[in-house]
Formats: sequence, structure tokens, C-alpha cells
Amino acid sequence: MLDVSVKQDLREMAKRLQELRGSLDLDLKREMIANFEEKMTAPDFWDDNDRAQSTIAELNAVKSVVDLYEKFVTDHEDLQTMLEMVEEESDEALETELTSGTAGLVKRIADFELTLLLNQPYDRLNAILELHPGAGGTESQDWGQMLYRMYTRWAEKHGFKVEVLDYLDGDEAGIKSVTISIKGHNAYGYLKAEKGVHRLVRISPFDASGRRHTSFASCDVMPEIDDNIEIDIRSEDLKVDTYRASGAGGQHINKTESAIRITHVPSGIVVSCQTQRSQIQNRERAMQMLRSKLYERKIEEQQRHLAEIRGEQSDIAWGSQIRSYVFHPYSMVKDHRTAVETGNVGAVMDGDLDAFIDGYLRSQIKTTTE
Repeated sequence: MLDVSVKQDLREMAKRLQELRGSLDLDLKREMIANFEEKMTAPDFWDDNDRAQSTIAELNAVKSVVDLYEKFVTDHEDLQTMLEMVEEESDEALETELTSGTAGLVKRIADFELTLLLNQPYDRLNAILELHPGAGGTESQDWGQMLYRMYTRWAEKHGFKVEVLDYLDGDEAGIKSVTISIKGHNAYGYLKAEKGVHRLVRISPFDASGRRHTSFASCDVMPEIDDNIEIDIRSEDLKVDTYRASGAGGQHINKTESAIRITHVPSGIVVSCQTQRSQIQNRERAMQMLRSKLYERKIEEQQRHLAEIRGEQSDIAWGSQIRSYVFHPYSMVKDHRTAVETGNVGAVMDGDLDAFIDGYLRSQIKTTTE
């Protein structure tokens, strides 16, 4: 006998699709697609390659929303037809297909709705992610390396491109710091959920006595600012140093003094890049990182100002971790902001972060609407 919840899910789905149709303003989006496509036919379209690529990216983003919605509608109609067939004749295989198809479409629509929540002007941008181990020497540096691997795996699973911008080896193992660029639509929108202190509890592989250790590492995430957002940086406010590049295993590293470190004197912000082929390229990437950091600081100042107006208290001390990863005496990863948790530590360390990211983003939407 067909599960009653399947019928209910299909009814609720029809209602949600109708609501989405109104909120998406599909007519406007189709008009935008037509305008983008008209621009692309202009003879001088490719004269400015960066602008052309930006236009194509915007076109693809709008088209993907329209195409996905239309696919949802088609799939829902197919499931409704399947429901009628199941009700007319008892077919166990068809009923199983209907149940699994309905559950799958419910999840796909929920995921789609989540991407629509990433509507801040910088959510769509690439992300620059920095990892800095806390006090504790080799223990924390190894933890930083583990987080680096985790975020790289997450990015690869989502089709994002990862580029190492700066890498500093640990003394015995792990890393002292790493900065990576994660490129892809909404990369920053998703990864902003990861900003904060991450705590590890485990039996140390570096302790001959087999004692339990607690390690910390901070994760900083910034949008990779594009040319559409203006940040005023005066050359007289910059201190530029060059040094010899070095990195993980010495691979693909230029041994001349091509690495660049830029200090923005008024803010005290320091950025460095060593992975490009030339000093000029490293300087360009470092300046892009500086612009991103200054923009992120501007965003944080605005958020703090709003929090003061609302009378909110926020503790950003080193000990106020956003997430704990416990390997011993039990296995659990728990996000302290949302209470999302899992016992599958291995999957999380292999890049399975979606439940934590989804939970955080939905909690932020809930907060802003209350």
C-alpha cells in the first residue's frame, strides 16, 4: 500500500513550486537571458576578455536557475502521473520508484532553495581561505594540515578549483599556515560558514605516552574581490618585501626571491603569495588578497555596528570554537552554533561538510527573519 506521506509530499511540493515561481520572477530572468545573449553577439564582445567572461558567468548563473526550476516542474508532473498509475493498478516496483523519486525531488528542491538564500553581493564570488594552527607546535600544525585536506576534498567534490597561494611547512609535520583560493560560483557564500576556530580532541600520534591532546586552528574566509567592487588602497600605505619562496615538498616552487609579502600599514594586515611563476604575478595575487581582506574587514565592521544597535553580545575569543572534532574517547563532530552533529568523523575529514554548512546558512536566514 502506498505511503500516505508520498501524496502529502507531492501536494506540498506543488504548493512550494508555485511559491518559488513567484519569488524567482521567471519572466524577468528570461528577459535577462535574452539581453545577455544579445550582448554576446556584439562584434566587440571579446575585446575585453575579463568583462566577456563575467557576462558569460552571469548568463550561466541565471540560466541555471531557470533551467533547474523548469526541470523541477517537469519531474513533479512525471511523479504525479506515476502516482495516478500506482493508484489505478497495484505495481510494487512502480510504487518503489515513486517513493524514491519523490524523496529525491524533495531534497533537490531544498538544496535549490538554499542556493537562492546566497543573495549577498559577495556570496557568488570565489573564496580565499586561510588556516592558522594555534599554540601547541606539531599537534596544532598537524591539525592545520588535516583541515587543509578536508577543505580541499570538499571543494573537489563540489567541482570547485583549488589554487594554493601561500604555504608554510610545519617544523616537524603539518603546516604553520596555508592560504588557498577556491574558485567557483557561490564558493564564498558556502565557505563563510566555516570561518572561526576549529577544535580537535584525539590521542596524539606524536605522543609516545598515548595521551589525549586538544588542538586548535583558526579558519579565515574572505570573498575574492573582483573588479566590480572598489577598494581604495594607497601605494604610500604599503610596505612590500620580497623573499625566497618555499613550500610543500619543494614542488613547483621558484627558488629565486619571487615571493611577495605586503603589509598594509594603516590596518596592520599582512598578505603574502609565493606560488606564482614571477614576482609580478605574486604581487598581483597578493594585492588581490589584500583587497579581499580589507573588504572583509569592512563587512565585519558593518556587522559589529548592527550588532551594537541591536544590543547583541558576541565573543570572538580564541577559545570560542565554532566546531569540535572529537576522535577520542568517542567519535563526534559537532557545530556549536547550530547543534548539527555526526558520529561519522571519517566522512567529515574527507570533505563531507554539507550538513554543517547547510545548517549554518539556514540558521542565519532564520535569524534575519525573526
